Amino acid sequence: MTLLLVDLLGVMVFAVSGALAALRKEMDLLGVLVIAAVTALGGGTVRDLLLDRHPVIWVTEPLYIYAALGAAILTVVYTRFRKAPDSALSIADALGLGFFVISGARITLELGYGGVIVVLMGTTTGVVGGVIRDILSARVPLILRKGELYATTAIAGVTFYLVLLGLGVAEGVAAGVGMATVVGLRLVAIIWKVGLPVIPLRR
Repeated sequence: MTLLLVDLLGVMVFAVSGALAALRKEMDLLGVLVIAAVTALGGGTVRDLLLDRHPVIWVTEPLYIYAALGAAILTVVYTRFRKAPDSALSIADALGLGFFVISGARITLELGYGGVIVVLMGTTTGVVGGVIRDILSARVPLILRKGELYATTAIAGVTFYLVLLGLGVAEGVAAGVGMATVVGLRLVAIIWKVGLPVIPLRR
């Protein structure tokens, strides 16, 4: 799967999650489009700025903006005729996380950075858009919720991807397995309420 295709899939599913979050807060169309766009493009923008990668990706490739806005508009149209399942936002977020984490990792590798930076930038690409979405929607960001298995799934997926590359596995296969790891772990966490242990402060 090409890097552009992975990126665009991530943009679209994250835009859907942003649009759904905005619609649940009863925002107008402009609000929905803004939340969808920053959710879809926020992680990649922060990654590019941290890596001094200029201009940021959506400036040179406006297709990213069109994909985000198109997905948001389709989400609005769909919800006018049918009720979105309660789990739709969580599922879209999980898929976007998987696509963006590995996309960010691949871009960072191509720039010549080592393992720790690849993990950090992959995770940043995946989680920052959702953080911005949640803050603008007046929700506690998923990454900060007690016992939530979120950024951990991103770290696990990128690490698995790098390990497979180190073992000589084909890049496309390693990327696919890394994405599946992120999405699978996130869905398990959502369905079975799996989370990290909370360490209480002794009083």
